[in-house]
Amino acid sequence: MEVRSENSIQVRSDKFPSTVIPRTRLQVWFFRVCSSILLWTCLVHIVAVAELWHPRLLTGFTSRISWITRPPLRLQHSLHSPSPLVPPRYYRSNGFLKVSCNGGLNQMRAAICDMVTVARLLNLTLVVPELDKKSFWADPSDFEDIFDVKHFIDSLRDEVRIVRRLPKRFSSKYGFEAFQMPPVSWSNEKYYLEQILPLFSKHKVVHFNRTDTRLANNGIPLSLQKLRCRVNFQGLKFTPQIETLGHKLVHILQEKGPFVALHLRYEMDMLYTWLYCGRSGGAKRLRYAYPWWREKEIVSEERRQQGLCPLTPEEATLVLQALGFTKETQIYIASGEIYGSERRLAPLRAAFPRIVKKETLLDPAELQQFQNHSSQMAALDFMVTLASNTFIPTYDGNMAKVVEGHRRYLGFKKSILPDRKKLVELLDSHQNGSLPWNDFALAVRQAHEKRMGQPFHRRIIPDKPKEEDYFYANPQECLCEGTGCEDLLDPCKSSKATMTAGEQL
Repeated sequence: MEVRSENSIQVRSDKFPSTVIPRTRLQVWFFRVCSSILLWTCLVHIVAVAELWHPRLLTGFTSRISWITRPPLRLQHSLHSPSPLVPPRYYRSNGFLKVSCNGGLNQMRAAICDMVTVARLLNLTLVVPELDKKSFWADPSDFEDIFDVKHFIDSLRDEVRIVRRLPKRFSSKYGFEAFQMPPVSWSNEKYYLEQILPLFSKHKVVHFNRTDTRLANNGIPLSLQKLRCRVNFQGLKFTPQIETLGHKLVHILQEKGPFVALHLRYEMDMLYTWLYCGRSGGAKRLRYAYPWWREKEIVSEERRQQGLCPLTPEEATLVLQALGFTKETQIYIASGEIYGSERRLAPLRAAFPRIVKKETLLDPAELQQFQNHSSQMAALDFMVTLASNTFIPTYDGNMAKVVEGHRRYLGFKKSILPDRKKLVELLDSHQNGSLPWNDFALAVRQAHEKRMGQPFHRRIIPDKPKEEDYFYANPQECLCEGTGCEDLLDPCKSSKATMTAGEQL
């Protein structure tokens, strides 16, 4: 009678009729691991096939898995899984378009979207754009230091061919000089087809040395308007280093509750504007230090009354309080180094103790790689402003406009856009004692009922593109499709019941 233990195996052969070889613990462990892997592999394949043929069959099961594994952030547009590579668009290129962007991060961002669109219109090959290194902050960052260049090229390959650099035969090293020019601002399709396209037949490479607002807000074919949006919302993705730290910032803020992103334009690069507004403590001394400013007639109070000056930290404090924000409100300051440092932030901090900045939320070592790179630091602020519950800019510069439009694209997230002309009138009346606080607060709220990022049609002013609504602040062509769009963009039908901003937060 044979007795076989649980951990033994019987081997039969002519030489050894019946031999029992004991199994080692390692063999048993190895067998169990392989079995587990096989079972899990089968399960994964079953789920995949079931989802393919019957998407709703395992909805509950897969949704629980996604709930467990999904990141806690709300930046849905930047957290989706990578899409498969789209097939390229084949076309005969009419030449190479080289562009040098000028301005800060968000001005360059909009320009890149425009230049991709121009390249598509003219059937050109676009060279990865050069970024501004000569502006106030002298940021040495290249395109690939801020944006994911591979994603940029691959995600748009079905629209336009993009290369990292010009072919060697067009290099200055070989004596080639590209034709340089700045396109006319706010130009339409006709200008580029009739005046710019012929230049490529002669020069093969055309270098646009200025790119800000070189494409009109309106009168552009719908397909090109949608391409501008696609580049902005999908093609321009930040580098993994920026995205990782940006997500961490958002996570820290969201763990502490809802938050307001205040874009406080009181930075050193705004000095020119502050001089013209008469708001800088050394405005007169600085003005007379530069001949081109000394010779200009500056009527600062008139500019302020017209709403052309940014809100000061003191004014921003009163406006936030009037809108219903309290000491418990978490406020993220989205800006660079504040002119006057903490001294100018003192009134704001006294009213809102829960003020934070990226410098206070992150370890200095984490920000070290971004120091002296203002555009990379601005990219972090950009990510936070998109994720915030409420966005409030104190000036309608490029960042304010681009963020406003992006938040509309993300579902008309609340952006309170100060009516500075009206606010100056109310602030002055309150501060001279003629308008009591309760009346002041009510008037501020009423003035901003329809300035909270609700859907509306972009305002068009023929022959005055600087005065009409900026495309990237309200890209209405990309916000809605179908028969209900007109109702959505009708401010009378889309406006909500009046309440304080603090209550909505």
